[in-house]
Amino acid sequence: MVNVTYDSSGDLISSTGTVFNEGDIAWTLASTALVWIMIPGVGFFYSGLLRRKNALNMIYLSMMTVAMVSFQWFFWGYSLAFSDTASPYIGNLKYFALRNVLDQPSIGSARVPAIVFCVFQLMFAAITPMIAIGAVAERSRLGPLLAFVFAWSTLVYDPIACWTWNATGWSFVLGGLDFAGGTPVHISSGTAALAISLYLGKRRGYGTERLAYKPHNTTYVILGTVFLWFGWFGFNGGSALSANLRATQACIVTNLAASVGGLTWMLWDYRLERKWSVVGFCSGAIAGLVAITPGSGFVGSPAAVLFGFMAGTVCNFATQLKFIFKYDDTLDIFASHAIGGIVGNVLTGLFAQASVAGADGITTIPGGWLDQNYRQLGIQLADSVSGLSYSFVMTTIILWIMHFIPGLRLRCDEETEILGVDDAEMGEFAYDYVGIETELMPRSEYNIGAASGSREPQHTTGTTSQISEEKDPKLVAGEDTSSRG
Repeated sequence: MVNVTYDSSGDLISSTGTVFNEGDIAWTLASTALVWIMIPGVGFFYSGLLRRKNALNMIYLSMMTVAMVSFQWFFWGYSLAFSDTASPYIGNLKYFALRNVLDQPSIGSARVPAIVFCVFQLMFAAITPMIAIGAVAERSRLGPLLAFVFAWSTLVYDPIACWTWNATGWSFVLGGLDFAGGTPVHISSGTAALAISLYLGKRRGYGTERLAYKPHNTTYVILGTVFLWFGWFGFNGGSALSANLRATQACIVTNLAASVGGLTWMLWDYRLERKWSVVGFCSGAIAGLVAITPGSGFVGSPAAVLFGFMAGTVCNFATQLKFIFKYDDTLDIFASHAIGGIVGNVLTGLFAQASVAGADGITTIPGGWLDQNYRQLGIQLADSVSGLSYSFVMTTIILWIMHFIPGLRLRCDEETEILGVDDAEMGEFAYDYVGIETELMPRSEYNIGAASGSREPQHTTGTTSQISEEKDPKLVAGEDTSSRG
């Protein structure tokens, strides 16, 4: 049993004699709850972008991922990422099953105890595979994903988190700047999504009008964005692990980058259809949030405007990569998270300032190009390329090992695609009515050449929605039969 006392100011004194400020503990725990709400936010965001018959399983996967990673983090995930005797690449089992993880100072900050740091970092570990497995949308079995999430968290997330945030990690020692997860969270998950998309192959009807659908529930997309934007204040602000000026600055630049990113993406989309797309705004806001993540504790407010603009621009055009290289990234996860994370890491190398990082009164960094530390950009690029390469290779290896293990192959059969994953794998639905009539039409009746449905259409002068409405006057907003399927 741990014996704790309090000093005259009310601060907690642990059994080791370390003094912890209860305000810092309270802010970190509150941030933990904020990041938790982001995970179903991802589920709702993904669900709204898909077809009705596949809407429920994405929300389910968000909760399944929380549960599986919570167990994995307790079992050995925390120890593999944050044991203080770790190697430069991965930790050991010193804290297996959270042994002796309680009131000693955490490896993240001496201002909070290890148990508080542990539960806060758990939320980052849980949201990362959820971002990645959005790539299985509409064509995967659900059961094997339990094993995939456990294996991926162990073999991909934990090593990258270790080398990025653990004081013994090679990127940390080299001087890499990643405040809240540009590489461990976004580059790793976005690249894993690309590997998953390539492994699973294209959905039934890819390249035809069958997949030229609009998001079935834009309200879910907005709701998911609200959860994500709201939670990101804890994601970035909480990464200061203290209620101080640095945390406040992180919250300011987070909100600013999201705002500029949303406006930028929406304006780029306006040039295509002359419509004010709320899906485009939400996609841009998330891209801005992704980009500002690594730099949120290092850059000032003016730089945040550039982070948002560059993310909204680069990620918007990166959605066209799947049309160029002919892979089926259903939800544009690689474009938004991997590319957005790289944009954030690069801009952090340029605009990081020692004065911003030092707002907590503790942190000392040489800064980026603004502070004449020109080598920082090279370090940021090395970290980005390493995270991208490692995640892609290891994710591919995990997928192909599972492919040859009976019962663990991810790809579903054609009948499941036709019925929808919700019906075939769950026997439950998000709505009272889910139609599949249009799925049963002969393949010869498909319009070859149409773009696949996603958050961002192919950038052409005649858009997918315009083509569809010209072909069938019944395909108007809210009455698109493909969105019912």
